[in-house]
Amino acid sequence: MDGSLTTAPLSLSSPENSAKTWQPLRFFNIYRLLLSSAFVFLASDQRPPMPLGAHDPGFFLNVSIAYVIFAAISIILSERRQPAFPIQLYVQVAGDITALTLLMHASGGVASGLGMLLVVCIANASMITGGRTAGLFAAVATIALLLEQLYSHLTVPDAAVAYPQSGLLGAALFATAALAHVLSRHARASEVLAEQREMDLANMAQMAEFIIEHMQTGVVVVDNYQRVQLMNVAARRLLSSTSSNTRYLGEVSPDLAQRVARWLQGGQRPRTVKLEDVDYEVIPRFMNIGPDGRAGTLIFLEDASLAARQVQQLKLAALGRLTASVAHEVRNPLGAISHAGQLLAESPHLDKTDQRMTEIVLEQSQRVNTIIESILQLGRKDRSKMIALTLSPFVKTLIAEFCYRHDIDAGKIPVAIPPDLEIGFDPTHLQQILSNLLDNAERHSRTSDFPRIRLKAGYSKTGRPYLDIVNKGEGIPDSVANQLFEPFFTTQRSGIGLGLYISRELAECNNAELAYLPDKRGGSRFRLSFSHPSR
Repeated sequence: MDGSLTTAPLSLSSPENSAKTWQPLRFFNIYRLLLSSAFVFLASDQRPPMPLGAHDPGFFLNVSIAYVIFAAISIILSERRQPAFPIQLYVQVAGDITALTLLMHASGGVASGLGMLLVVCIANASMITGGRTAGLFAAVATIALLLEQLYSHLTVPDAAVAYPQSGLLGAALFATAALAHVLSRHARASEVLAEQREMDLANMAQMAEFIIEHMQTGVVVVDNYQRVQLMNVAARRLLSSTSSNTRYLGEVSPDLAQRVARWLQGGQRPRTVKLEDVDYEVIPRFMNIGPDGRAGTLIFLEDASLAARQVQQLKLAALGRLTASVAHEVRNPLGAISHAGQLLAESPHLDKTDQRMTEIVLEQSQRVNTIIESILQLGRKDRSKMIALTLSPFVKTLIAEFCYRHDIDAGKIPVAIPPDLEIGFDPTHLQQILSNLLDNAERHSRTSDFPRIRLKAGYSKTGRPYLDIVNKGEGIPDSVANQLFEPFFTTQRSGIGLGLYISRELAECNNAELAYLPDKRGGSRFRLSFSHPSR
């Protein structure tokens, strides 16, 4: 994953916190506008309800109108988000304290009860700021109450002394500020925890998506209507789907869609599925999602060749033990027989019949030794070291060596390979496979001074690279075509019948396939199909 998510404290002006600060301020402004409008409406009546404007009705109406204008301006500025949020909040709280204090004074002071609206103002402001400036707002409001009481005491001779009530209201303001601070701190802690949980869930979802996308196993999720909800890269490769916006499973694989439908109806899961337009089989596994499968079906797709390679590895382990025994139990006695035959051939007392018999012993000893070498080579084939190879220069170098070894003009063997075609293969194994195929082609196509062989490479319909070795010889009869890759099968008396078998085994060890393709125009074609570039 490219990065990680972290949690940092949010300030009032941070972009991350803007949605969580401007929106509460917008609600606070609407509350202010409704409150001030109600004051204007009530003060406009000839007989406003007591105690609103009891001391000075005209002053109460003027302050209410000014409060409405202030509320409207506050709404406009908050929508424009200019000036900055802290400046707007402090100015609006100061305006609320000033307006409510003047309205309280016009209504007869603390006894009017309008001072309780300051509690709402301080509580709202403290919650918006997270309680950090709650004490400051409470102190300013308390000072305003005391100044109003002092002004009334000095300018209104018959005004009742209400310092104790002002002090109690100030204490209520500080208590409200303290409570708002505690609540804000708990709310902020819960908010930070929720944000952290949300980010953890997002990280887990992103990690799960990353893992699923990079799994070698194909993963497909479909709902009850077989609409594709998820399909990772491996599944798209196995199903040969080039589109990442596939809506229905039947669009990319009707066969698999039918198998899923049968399984949902109580049928058995198929062991393997040969999909259309691909040259390999997949092993599907189905699983219901949610209770009773109501949430859909989870489909796992595995390349059947992977399981085959695992079985092949077990075979190789057993073959390795067998070849070790062969090397010890057969090779040493064979060496003694061959050495004895060589000594016997050097005897001057042998007649022609005995000499011929000795030659047969040596020839067959060499043939058995060749078989043992081939079997030992097959037992070591699991030690493949696959690397990235550009096929064209590798093949051209091999053709040059082949032509030099057989005294052939290199220009007589055409090679058509895209210059940018790359494969993953063990170079030693690839050289053994191609040398064996070229030797076979040379033996069966030499009808003139040079063999009629050509090599051609490209990509199949599914995007797999391949290399064809074609010869224009007598061809292979259909009666023996199915036995070509069987061990010890040969059509020549001098052959041992392990060349093609070993070549195919080496190909499978490198995730490739070697197959014989009949050519209707005569001759033979062997195709070496390499693993898909994305696998």
